[in-house]
Amino acid sequence: MEQIPEGFLFSSVHCGIRRKRKDLGIIYSLAPCSAAGTFTTNTIKAAPVVYTSNVLERNNTNIRAVIVNSGVANSCTGELGLKNAIATAEFLAKKLMLDEDSVLVASTGLIGVQLPMDKIINGIEMAVENFTTDPLGFAEAITTTDTTLKLSSVCLNLNGKKVKILGIAKGSGMIHPNMATMLAFILTDAKISPQLLKKLFKESVDQTYNMIDVDGDTSTNDMALILANGFSDVEINEGTKECEEFFKALNQINMELARKIVEDGEGASKVIEVEVLGAPDIEKARKIARTIASSNLVKTAIHLEDLNWGRILAAAGYSGVIFDYSKVDLYLLAEGKMVKLVENGCGCSFDEETARSILAQKEVKIVLDLKQGQASAKALGCDLTEKFIEISGRYKR
Repeated sequence: MEQIPEGFLFSSVHCGIRRKRKDLGIIYSLAPCSAAGTFTTNTIKAAPVVYTSNVLERNNTNIRAVIVNSGVANSCTGELGLKNAIATAEFLAKKLMLDEDSVLVASTGLIGVQLPMDKIINGIEMAVENFTTDPLGFAEAITTTDTTLKLSSVCLNLNGKKVKILGIAKGSGMIHPNMATMLAFILTDAKISPQLLKKLFKESVDQTYNMIDVDGDTSTNDMALILANGFSDVEINEGTKECEEFFKALNQINMELARKIVEDGEGASKVIEVEVLGAPDIEKARKIARTIASSNLVKTAIHLEDLNWGRILAAAGYSGVIFDYSKVDLYLLAEGKMVKLVENGCGCSFDEETARSILAQKEVKIVLDLKQGQASAKALGCDLTEKFIEISGRYKR
């Protein structure tokens, strides 16, 4: 059982949007929550993204529930789609006797289809009668093409009291840096202001969810939310040791969930970690790392264990970052093995057998040392396989 923060309950049902699997989940807090969120950078934003981001602008101190449906994205659905998102929140608020602005909404699934509101309403009626402290049903209800449930938790000891953090995510396809279709819900019983919560969450998201790639597509529905209900009575204040430890644990949760999303990438057989060293600043390091991890040519080369290292340097070169490539070194690493492929911008001799044995591993690490500064960054990606085409191409079926 995961470490469940005090004061949070979960419910999940099959309301008929999908054929067999659970498709509606609710998170309910017994106390008002500070809340923050990050949302897709896609110009086309789904109705629940518009609604939830607007709610958090008005109210970030009294959030009590989150309702999520899978199977229908409620994206590109016009005014009716937004009305349905609002009606979903209002109906749940009424059933739980909450303020309307205390309910957040998320959706994932097929774009361009209206929510079947009769099924949503019926699902809410069933769900509010079946709250539990077990989050597994909720984790199942939010999945689409996922093959695994994605949860991570930690329990901190701060000032002699326990503080728990739980993360639940979904994501397998349409994953690309700058919020990638992924959803993530982070819950904690820490007491923390919405301003500090937003600051810490954004910093963590930039290091985790915004540094992963599966297929280069950014969804219309991407959303990551964090709720803190204060049940532990442990206050987190900026600049304190407690804040530092809380952020470290929060970042650990988000990184574990981000890695699980990449590992479960549609059709993926390998995880690719890209580390950029010696960059002039952190943003340049992140940009190069993300670009390499997102390159389809790099992904296919890794999948077929092709030692075409030129694809890696080419990706770094079109990242938009200006650097002196004549200083660059490039390495491949896996399970204690390492080969240098490039030295000072030129290919160097290396043991091809060792290099191929590295590419044959389930996790392959690429290290690009620019030798032009002190900043570094990591990105995660996965290989691109024939299976990806099969899964992604039949999503509507």
